[in-house]
Amino acid sequence: MMNSVGKVVMECVIETKASTILQFKDGLRGDVPVTFEEGTWAAWLYDLLKPRVTEVVVCNPRKAALLKDGSKGDRIDAYKLAELIASVKNVLETPSA
Repeated sequence: MMNSVGKVVMECVIETKASTILQFKDGLRGDVPVTFEEGTWAAWLYDLLKPRVTEVVVCNPRKAALLKDGSKGDRIDAYKLAELIASVKNVLETPSA
């Protein structure tokens, strides 16, 4: 999990089970945006989390150049995906007046 300035504030691995995922999510406070790669579990995970979090972004790794390059692995891909989403949000958000 990254904070609003892109600093990793939490890292964990949890089982792919609805009750475990929801229990973890319920332990988090504030706005909870979620992002993950498209894959076998993506539709199920999207449906599970969409009503319970601020935002869900599902990324197609074949279309995200940052995920294609460099070292591969779940942990590395998670960091790259979090950085990608954070950078896109920084570009798209407009400053408040």
